[in-house]
Amino acid sequence: MDRLPASPGERPGAAQPPAGPAGAGAGTGFGEWAFVQSPCALAVFGADLRLVRANAGMELLLSRTEDEVLGLRWAHIVPDRRGEAVERGMRQVLDTGEPQSLDVPVPPVGRGAGGAGKWSGSVGVVRDGEGRPCGVCLAVHPRPTAEQRPPAPGGTGTGTSSAIGGSNVAEGARELADRFVPGLADVAVVDLLEQPWEAPTDGGGGRPHADTAAGSGPGSALDGSGAPGAARGGVGGGVVGLRRMGVRCAPEVGGEAVLLAGLGQEAVCPAWSPVAACLGTRQGIVCDTAGPTVVRWVGMDSQAAWITGTGIRSLLLVPLLAGGMTLGIAVLGRSRTRPFAHEEVERAAEIAGRAAAGIHAARRRARDRTSTMTLQRSLLPQTLPDQAALEIATRYLPAGGPAGIGGDWFDVIPLSGARIALVVGDVVGHGIRASATMGRLRTAVRTLADVDLPPDELLTHLDDLVIHLSADETTTTGSDTASGIGTTCLYAVYDPITRRCTLARAGHPPPIVVTPDNDAYFLDVPPGPPLGLGGLPFETAETELPEGSLLALYTDGLLQTRERDIDEALDTLFAALTHPSTTLDTVCDRVLTRLLTHPPDDDIALLIGRTRTLPSHNVATWELSPDPAIVAQARQHTTRQLTAWGLDHAVFTTELIVSELVTNAIRYGHPPIYLRLIHDHATLISEVFDSSNTTPHLRRARTYDEGGRGLLLVAQLTERWGTRHTPTGKTIWAEQTLAPM
Repeated sequence: MDRLPASPGERPGAAQPPAGPAGAGAGTGFGEWAFVQSPCALAVFGADLRLVRANAGMELLLSRTEDEVLGLRWAHIVPDRRGEAVERGMRQVLDTGEPQSLDVPVPPVGRGAGGAGKWSGSVGVVRDGEGRPCGVCLAVHPRPTAEQRPPAPGGTGTGTSSAIGGSNVAEGARELADRFVPGLADVAVVDLLEQPWEAPTDGGGGRPHADTAAGSGPGSALDGSGAPGAARGGVGGGVVGLRRMGVRCAPEVGGEAVLLAGLGQEAVCPAWSPVAACLGTRQGIVCDTAGPTVVRWVGMDSQAAWITGTGIRSLLLVPLLAGGMTLGIAVLGRSRTRPFAHEEVERAAEIAGRAAAGIHAARRRARDRTSTMTLQRSLLPQTLPDQAALEIATRYLPAGGPAGIGGDWFDVIPLSGARIALVVGDVVGHGIRASATMGRLRTAVRTLADVDLPPDELLTHLDDLVIHLSADETTTTGSDTASGIGTTCLYAVYDPITRRCTLARAGHPPPIVVTPDNDAYFLDVPPGPPLGLGGLPFETAETELPEGSLLALYTDGLLQTRERDIDEALDTLFAALTHPSTTLDTVCDRVLTRLLTHPPDDDIALLIGRTRTLPSHNVATWELSPDPAIVAQARQHTTRQLTAWGLDHAVFTTELIVSELVTNAIRYGHPPIYLRLIHDHATLISEVFDSSNTTPHLRRARTYDEGGRGLLLVAQLTERWGTRHTPTGKTIWAEQTLAPM
């Protein structure tokens, strides 16, 4: 793009009107010079809201050159929800022709002034020669800070009418310090308690909140000498521990380096100091820095050295109080001849109270997030089971947006017959409630999987559970918001013997398969309704997967990226999955790296498995006649097969198990009857199939009973046993863990 010189003297020319966005680069003369050199940050966007021009001020603000952002939308330049809001405002201006004023987020400082502070913008429509809208112009300028706003009559310019408090504790503390300087003070320091103190119930100094360590709250008497208003209270152990979170110093005051050096450091104040007096009484106080208590405090506390380093003559201390808690303290200083007046304490306390409310809310959000994260992590699998059906790698990323952590989960469940079940789910909502619901659903899935239900039946039972949970939630809370309704889930079962994968999904995104020859595609699995709607069926799909195929299961947070639409996100996902990789961990990391450029707005669960096949020589099957005499032959088959596998040490136990299972099938089942032995990794599985649907039950035989001990014997000799049903009958299976030889 052609660029005009920075000053008119470099290339004189006649002034010409701008050519409009389509030809913005062609404009010359005085108007072009004014655009390039304007002290205001200016950018022009075409009808598609993609940037076509940016002046030097905008380049400095964005810390990027015009060529770097040319053709990008604002939501791409600032990948943030607020950036999307600006883009929506531009679209509205383009559609209506009416100018708008809006807040404009900008990226962090890279190499220029401006940075990520508070900025305002004005958007106006750009019309072509015939008066038709062909783009918009964005002008950005700094939003006035508290000290720049005109003061209210009789006020100090601190802007107490507006709320204070950022998205986190540190930002709230910094904003409070900015609000005090220079409107009310020359220097402001904000120190926060590591743990808030509860409000006193007896007029005393209060006590630490929640699980604060003993000795960190008030307890001993305060020496009020030199500290007006310090009546009683105190600090156990003789000190108050705070952390410096916000500082601000007026430009004409020296000592800013000392203030910045203490930012983030711990400040320990003696129990007799003005800080302890202010916190203990929960009252603002005014001090003369020449007073003996202040002089003594400054001499003992290195974090108070800024008082002498900045030439402060008068101090005003106000506690940060919110929600019945003491959160910290703001210490204000003046180096001017006029000291703080006691009537200014109330004004400072009002500002501090507004900030404390925001800080308290930020603390609560952080605490809730930590609690939710702890619960979520405890409910997800800590380790993956040792099995031979699939090589598996997983990833879980909690949401980083303001909505909080959600209820996404995954699970890997070993099933009978060397099969493996894979589960991925997404509970609607965020926070503790969503995580708790996730834990209940994950437990239910494991219980239903142990019964060996087909995927569609399992989801039907899970659907019923969500409906019951929702009814209980509505009954106990009176809320119409049903817990768990809208939850999605995908359940897949892979059999390494047949290489068949059976799946069903409840409103969940379909899985992706990548074959060994790098062909990637979605598995055609009927979508099914989300859980909790009730009365709607789920369908099962079955497919055969070649050995070495990748099976990718994920939650929708993976595709909900700010920078890409869904089609672009899917293309990126497919490209990452098909890229050659030696390990599945590498595949997972590549997927997340390519799709995410910032903390996700929604939880992400990713589960990738590479299929394995159990060799045919590790499986032996025989059809047996329904004759009691065939039991001996079944034992012979077992002995020969175990000997061939080199499992002579397991022959005696396995013969007993096979005898009991075959006898049970002959006595109570129907033909055909099959015996199957599976040698899987360090496990030996004995299975007997018959066409009856009668389920055997373990019972304790009485002393003189002639039968009823078979399954009890099987249960004692095996690691686990059970029954799974099929449309044509049932299979009783027993699993032994082979001791190393």
